[in-house]
Amino acid sequence: MSSEGLHAPRERLTKETIAHHHSVTSVIEELEAVDWYRQRADDCEDPALKAILLHNMREEIEHAAMALEWLRRNSPHFDKQLRKYLLTEKDIVAAEHGD
Repeated sequence: MSSEGLHAPRERLTKETIAHHHSVTSVIEELEAVDWYRQRADDCEDPALKAILLHNMREEIEHAAMALEWLRRNSPHFDKQLRKYLLTEKDIVAAEHGD
């Protein structure tokens, strides 16, 4: 249950904070699933099963991207940082300094 990760009493949190928590938790869970499927696929010797595992991994990437996009649309701070670092060919560290 996603509420297990709350660090303050639920009744003291805004609806916006709860929704943000749901999205962050979902991104974390989806990225963990990506990692698990990729490891299983690397370790798998059956080509058909490996193809299924890689398919599942790509589905989890889609889910993570969707939740991350929700965060971007609903958090000015995420929007600012994602626009700065994603979908660019700039050096990642140099982007921090505006280079």
